Amino acid sequence: MQFDLFSERPKQYPTLDALIAEMMKMEDDPLFPAGTNMVICRGNPKAKLMIVGEAPGTEEDRQGKPFVGRSGQLLDQILAAVKFDSDKDVFITNSVFRLPPGDNGKPLRKPTDDEIEFYKPYLLEIIRLIDPVIMLLTGNVATQSLLGKVGITKLRGEWYEWNGRWAMPIFHPAYLLRNPSRQPGSPKALTWRDIQEVRRKYDELIP
Repeated sequence: MQFDLFSERPKQYPTLDALIAEMMKMEDDPLFPAGTNMVICRGNPKAKLMIVGEAPGTEEDRQGKPFVGRSGQLLDQILAAVKFDSDKDVFITNSVFRLPPGDNGKPLRKPTDDEIEFYKPYLLEIIRLIDPVIMLLTGNVATQSLLGKVGITKLRGEWYEWNGRWAMPIFHPAYLLRNPSRQPGSPKALTWRDIQEVRRKYDELIP
């Protein structure tokens, strides 16, 4: 599927380190008052496979790295199942870079549309600097941020051409933890099919 170019023109930085240094000093972003940490990335900046998450959880906020809690451990297992090393073969980032505060006594909440839009230019600049060939969009927030679409159940497993790159929405690992069945047609079974397709596409495009 073809996807139109975004009209946003984020400020450009000479290096990823320069961008990260700027982001770490941010105090005007909508989630700064919550007092959470800026959680930007982990993995190999030279990787051609990028994974875009939603927002950090409590463990990610504590460590300052995306996908390091239970969801991250499952993500690493999914990648390893098709021989991707999450340290060497993959670059992992977020759509929203701070932990959203809880609502009504709950510890976490989904990022708002305004929060997603605020951080989007920074995500676009990360993508420009890393220059991945393939991007996996985990869950609705990442899919909304880059494709402007929601409805992960219908969107997952489809390839979208995005600014000369290939993007596939997939289920967020946290969703798989809540749905542990491996029966045919289950989220885990569908994710296994999706990640095998990602491996096939990677081998086709990247020598």
